[in-house]
Amino acid sequence: MLKKKKFKKYCFIFIIIAAVYMSTLQYIIYKHGHMEAPDDADYMIVLGARVKGTEPSYALQYRIDKAAEYLKTHPQTTVIVSGGKGKREDISEALAMKRGLVAQGIQEERITMEDRSTNTDENIKFSKLLIPTNKKKGIIVTNDFHMYRAKKIAEKQGLQLEGLSARTPKPIIIQSNLREYLAITKYWIMNQI
Repeated sequence: MLKKKKFKKYCFIFIIIAAVYMSTLQYIIYKHGHMEAPDDADYMIVLGARVKGTEPSYALQYRIDKAAEYLKTHPQTTVIVSGGKGKREDISEALAMKRGLVAQGIQEERITMEDRSTNTDENIKFSKLLIPTNKKKGIIVTNDFHMYRAKKIAEKQGLQLEGLSARTPKPIIIQSNLREYLAITKYWIMNQI
């Protein structure tokens, strides 16, 4: 009987700690996913997401749309589209993004492709090499759930980037946030918070 009470007590404590931790993560995700982007970016890096054959996934399309919206009203801003070709992708994520931006009226000469990366770390690492030396102020484009970690990874690699958040498609909000809780936790452990 005593063991059962202790077990219930520990379960209750664990649930409270987990709820507080997840709430903290959700606050961080929300805060960084809803910040205003600066109005004077010299360049932007758009992070890749899944391509279905040759078509952008909903998450990637939202990123393309958000980038195009900014680029149309900021003609001085150039863009690096970053993402390689993964499994079940017929073209690279970078090419899918370039096609999407061009289809929305963004001139090809403003777009640089980085098509080797396979994760967010590589997105930043390889894109950094493509930033023109005369371009100083940058922004990063990704879905709101992913913004905090993307900015932290960029910061670790020496880039101080502001965020331009695309919404997360409704059907994948819960799974994206849950996956991001694990990714942020792993990032904190690997980098000792």
